[in-house]
Amino acid sequence: MEYKAKSEQVESLQSACVLVGVYQKRKLTPTASLLDDRLQGLLESLLKRDDIEGKVGDLLIVNHTGDQAIERVILVGLGKSGELTPKAYRSALNAAARALKATHAKHALSALHEAEVEGQTLSHNIRQFIEIVDSSLYRFTELKTESLAPAPKINKMDFLVHGAKSIATAEKAIEQAEATSMGVRIAKELANLPGNVCTPTYLADQAEKIGKRSKKLKTKILDERDLEALGMGAFLSVSKGSVEPARMIVMEYTGTSAKTKPYVLIGKGLTFDAGGISIKPAASMDEMKYDMCGGASVIGALAAVAEMQLPINVVGLVPASENLPSGSANKPGDIVTSMAGLTIEILNTDAEGRLLLCDALTFAKRYEPQAVIDVATLTGACIVALGRHPSGLWSNNEELAAAITGAADKSLDRVWRMPLWEEYQDQLKSNFADLANIGGPDGGSVTAACFLSKFAKDFPWAHLDIAGTAWKTGADKGATGRPVPLLVQYLMDRV
Repeated sequence: MEYKAKSEQVESLQSACVLVGVYQKRKLTPTASLLDDRLQGLLESLLKRDDIEGKVGDLLIVNHTGDQAIERVILVGLGKSGELTPKAYRSALNAAARALKATHAKHALSALHEAEVEGQTLSHNIRQFIEIVDSSLYRFTELKTESLAPAPKINKMDFLVHGAKSIATAEKAIEQAEATSMGVRIAKELANLPGNVCTPTYLADQAEKIGKRSKKLKTKILDERDLEALGMGAFLSVSKGSVEPARMIVMEYTGTSAKTKPYVLIGKGLTFDAGGISIKPAASMDEMKYDMCGGASVIGALAAVAEMQLPINVVGLVPASENLPSGSANKPGDIVTSMAGLTIEILNTDAEGRLLLCDALTFAKRYEPQAVIDVATLTGACIVALGRHPSGLWSNNEELAAAITGAADKSLDRVWRMPLWEEYQDQLKSNFADLANIGGPDGGSVTAACFLSKFAKDFPWAHLDIAGTAWKTGADKGATGRPVPLLVQYLMDRV
């Protein structure tokens, strides 16, 4: 898909499809009004005839305009003028993207970004539409052999803006949105692959291929001998139950002076999680291929950062493993020693993600990071607490938490701050080790974060539990690519 900023008078436009906005009470946006003049009042007359009032997501598709240079027009409802929220704007764009796909037009021109969205800029408006269009066009086809419905024909979209300054702003927004969308696609493709294809070794190989796209991005893969030499006993205990060897993916992006301390992203890379000896119920266990969505999102975010060539340093760490039951797997009651030297009593082998992450957090310390964010499909308890709309956020640093929340609001990849109180730490006490890997049935997502916090005392740290947001279930089953937009926005804000 090709996106471009275009500065041209409405009178001279040529396009297979033009998208413009209409507010409630049938009030046309500026470009829509100019287009209506060109079409001799066609849009106004159709609005008066039909039941479209301009509510958010309303659509009026004009397939015959009487103008040979403009084949069709899609009028998109934007709600009440002056009251368009970012969420409502996104809903309108989703409706527009669905309608655009259905037209089978190869080229489209949009002026929807001229809508006045509360607290947002031209750049935000353009980026949102590109990310939504790209997401709507995504299809997982890699393992399909039967014929599929024809793919949408759309392959080019222009954004109509006016003036040199707006052109520059739009071009920058397009660059950022294309990079973010690429990162989301990478995360989706990796996550949607089944566990027999996307093994820890496969995930590492893909990270290496992505690393070769940019001279500023170097990828190293640590094997089990390397992990053992580092003392990552917690991480390695998880992989014991599988014939697939564990891998630690290390992606280092250097966009500025090597002396500048980096930001570190850590993504849980469980390519399949059966729960180990504490085996999961059979229902929906196939979705446990998505237990590596945190790792996939970190790989996608690093790819986006490298594509934009952001002038910062970023490190991505993805501890990758499988968690399966076998004669060599962890057993409830086993005690392992982490890289930090803390001993951990494994009371539930299905609480394995924190065993990978705790060693990765200790490994991150060597970079003297400005901040560390770990991303994981860590607990079903987070879905119980928050549902599937926001990701859970825990942090030991108020400034970092505020920055992540701000990035979440900008990207509309939302989070909700959760407590990290000392009172919860008592639930992790063990009679036989320094701490247990679970804290009982109460507050499971909170005690999981509290466990990780013990390994993140030396730097600003935040934990994102994406168990409810990383994939959709049911008829629309598939990876969402979240929280790539949030991570990319956070890093862009640091520049």
